[in-house]
Amino acid sequence: MSGKRRIPQPLNPSRLEELALAYVACFATTQAKLAGYLQRKVKERGWEGEGAPPVAALVERYAGLGYVDDAAWARMKAGSLLRRGYGARRVGEALGQAGVADGLRAEARPAAAEQRRAALVLARRRRLGPFSAQPLDRALRDKQVATMLRAGHPLDIARRIVESDDADALEEWVESEFGD
Repeated sequence: MSGKRRIPQPLNPSRLEELALAYVACFATTQAKLAGYLQRKVKERGWEGEGAPPVAALVERYAGLGYVDDAAWARMKAGSLLRRGYGARRVGEALGQAGVADGLRAEARPAAAEQRRAALVLARRRRLGPFSAQPLDRALRDKQVATMLRAGHPLDIARRIVESDDADALEEWVESEFGD
């Protein structure tokens, strides 16, 4: 094989369709992410078709066919982030960055019990509060609360977990129907 690099051909409607289909076949995605991908490919490779590239129409058609489902993607992403210990604020930010509409972000917003459960997952994973291996002084407590805040948890939940001495009591609090 020679040292020359193959120059990709400019896109036309059928090549754009092939790229879009390959992308949605490989990745769960949002309409905004698919549109961004296709626009980037058009910018990289150029366009030889008539008129402007039909990116918006293609994305809309794929959404209509169910190949791209923003609501399902938002639920999947929110669940994944919550299981990893991230809070509601970080979940909302991630969905916003992916181009999920405000209404769908509100629907994917975790309930209070899910938020407490995610905070406890983070505390266990990062060894915060009662899961810490070392005694907590004021500076370390403040640092741990800041860690929970950066992960997207509200201040009241972060303080409750970090300042607790009893992991079993936290478990009961997380599983209770109404948080104190």
